[in-house]
Amino acid sequence: MNITLKNGDALAVEEGATAFSAAQAISEGLARAAVAAKVNGALVDLAHPLKEGDSLEIVTLKDKEGLEVYRHTCAHVLAQALKTIYPTCKLAIGPVIDNGFYYDVDFKTPITMEDFAKIEAEMKKIVKSNLPIERFTLPREEAIALMNKYGETYKVELIRDLPEDAELSFYKQGAFTDLCRGPHLPSTGKIKAFKLVSIAGAYWRGDEKKKMLTRIYGTAFAKKEEMDEYFTMLEEAKKRDHIKLGKEQKIFALLPEGKGFPFFLPNGMTLKNILVDYWRSLHRREGYVEVQTPIIMTRTLWENSGHWDHYKDNMYTTKIDGEDCAVKPMNCPGGMLVYKLWPHSYKDLPIRMGELGLVHRHEKSGQLHGLMRVRCFTQDDAHIFMLPEQISDEIKGVVRIIDEVYSLFGFKYHVELSTRPEDSMGSDEDWENATAALKGALDELGLPYAVNEGDGAFYGPKIDFHLVDAIGRTWQCGTIQLDFQMPQRFELEYVGEDGEKHRPIMIHRVVFGSIERFIGILIEHYAGKFPVWLSPVQVKVLPITDRAADYAQSLADGMKAMGLRAEADLRKEKLGRKIMDAEIEKVPYKLVVGDKEVEEGTVSVRKRGEGDVGAMPKEAFFALVKRENDEKVVF
Repeated sequence: MNITLKNGDALAVEEGATAFSAAQAISEGLARAAVAAKVNGALVDLAHPLKEGDSLEIVTLKDKEGLEVYRHTCAHVLAQALKTIYPTCKLAIGPVIDNGFYYDVDFKTPITMEDFAKIEAEMKKIVKSNLPIERFTLPREEAIALMNKYGETYKVELIRDLPEDAELSFYKQGAFTDLCRGPHLPSTGKIKAFKLVSIAGAYWRGDEKKKMLTRIYGTAFAKKEEMDEYFTMLEEAKKRDHIKLGKEQKIFALLPEGKGFPFFLPNGMTLKNILVDYWRSLHRREGYVEVQTPIIMTRTLWENSGHWDHYKDNMYTTKIDGEDCAVKPMNCPGGMLVYKLWPHSYKDLPIRMGELGLVHRHEKSGQLHGLMRVRCFTQDDAHIFMLPEQISDEIKGVVRIIDEVYSLFGFKYHVELSTRPEDSMGSDEDWENATAALKGALDELGLPYAVNEGDGAFYGPKIDFHLVDAIGRTWQCGTIQLDFQMPQRFELEYVGEDGEKHRPIMIHRVVFGSIERFIGILIEHYAGKFPVWLSPVQVKVLPITDRAADYAQSLADGMKAMGLRAEADLRKEKLGRKIMDAEIEKVPYKLVVGDKEVEEGTVSVRKRGEGDVGAMPKEAFFALVKRENDEKVVF
């Protein structure tokens, strides 16, 4: 029989051939590297039987799906080891997560991280045994009976909650069997590098009314070297923790009186305002107008926009004069109302309307994290209303802005195109046109991109920008969402060249995403060592003695008059302490001044990361810092 390979070639295989035997027919090297396969687009085990006309793609550990299969098998190896050491424990679920996996387990006797060594030792035995992993299915009642036999009450509950027609598949490795949809590695021996990393509590099915289980986290990589690099990155990430650095550098505070609502301190407000000023200057240059819409608007508005049906669980609500209202989680409905305030002609379009809007979203307390996950933040939104023929140019214009901003901060990035989700609204034709428009713009720009199926917004497809920080982590920040739906829902119009009324098409887009979150990312990207133009305090002047205090203050005042951010540290402290405090705050420049500097009109310069770089005339130093500030130099 014939099957079709990823490149379109036909491959003749024998009747009853599996994905693995097809991989062998292609090459022995590919067969050795194979961990799973895609048959007709579905991820399956290598033992999956093929039939005439199937399309086949062999999956290796170089593929994202291959690593997920690898890590999921590690979760099963963990579960088998736990059942060997703790036979009375009950297994819940063991999914894959970024860089690893976890398993939720109900133990009779609690375990701690001190038990990890013996668990890992048992896992290594299972790996060394190279146990074949075999898939089989059972009818519902037989599946329940099997799990009851093993005392796996959580698995029984999962089976009972599955649809009646669901295929109930199991995976067996040695004496261990687990309920799982798979796929898995062909054997445990293919696992090369894993480690258990942490332990936490987790309510069964995320329900606080249900039992608290023990969640064991692990990580796994194709090679030990890759795992070592990962742990090195984690250590570096600890040093860059924005919560720790944000406190040390007096940028923001997290207080119990406002959980999820960060307090920005003077240094933090300086940094935030620098970003806002930069955003505004960039958008003025690019022809944007700026608006501000209310934080609280009526429920009927959110019903009309579609957010009430899709997002109400994340919205804060209230009543005003007896009318149901909601605190805005997004800025776009307000932008629709602004557009409708006056009539528009095709000659007015495109209208690029920006808003630095404060939005509120209800996040569960367990999901809150510093500035990265908060309950209120400033979204640097813009909504572009345009003609159909303007779509490509406007998308390319937004991409150009995003590229300029990320390049300025030293970020590389990659792009994803997210397509129609299941809970979307609108016609097939609109979705196809919108998706084609985004693809076309990316292709014209020559930007490589991955397709993220089904992850678009409920009103349209989107382009997401994932920036890469200094230690290789990725963060999704910028997005471009093409929307045919909301202009229809709000009955937006413009008068065309033909004198008739038409619907504009709109783009939702952000560059920073959340300014607060972007600040958190910047803190970790720079490890708190901001470039001069971003530093809340650019220069600290440190007098050696009281005799130099007036000179130190005059230096600080002189720089402030030039628009620079300088402070004189006039505390009655030793010079060493002043230098150490300025180092903790990661101030780019420290100026040490004493009797000699006062007499000569010079400054002794200490540069962050370099230490003492010598003396220079004060005017020369002022010009140096002014240039680095104005040119946004990074060092």
